[in-house]
Amino acid sequence: MTWENPSNETIKEMLESADTIAVVGLSANPERTSYQISKMMQDKGYRIIPVNPTIDEVLGEKSYDSLTEVEEHIDIINVFRRSEFLPGVAEEAAQTDCRVFWAQQGLVSQEAYDYLKEQDFTVIMDMCIKVAHAVLLQKTN
Repeated sequence: MTWENPSNETIKEMLESADTIAVVGLSANPERTSYQISKMMQDKGYRIIPVNPTIDEVLGEKSYDSLTEVEEHIDIINVFRRSEFLPGVAEEAAQTDCRVFWAQQGLVSQEAYDYLKEQDFTVIMDMCIKVAHAVLLQKTN
């Protein structure tokens, strides 16, 4: 089956109910898109958990080497890694209690999508979480 994003209503409900977003590939460089988007989501009230083995801390939060090391509950896994890395990140995501996988704008992997759907994930690909938040929650937040 070809990948397909959930409805805007489903995405809106996910964003409204989420508290914690693990960001895979979050950079400590304020010039990077992953940093800017994560900072904006943090400013909107979400707890950001960085997942990047090359940094110790970013946005005031301890960084983890992998998703499987995160002990806190994760509501959304937001991915800033190139598309070819998505299947590996998907396998790691399936080992957590989170069931929402969000690949940022420009990132798509049919292989990761198929695997995650088999694991009962809600999968969003090729969509910016910041833009979705601004469009779908603009009247409430």
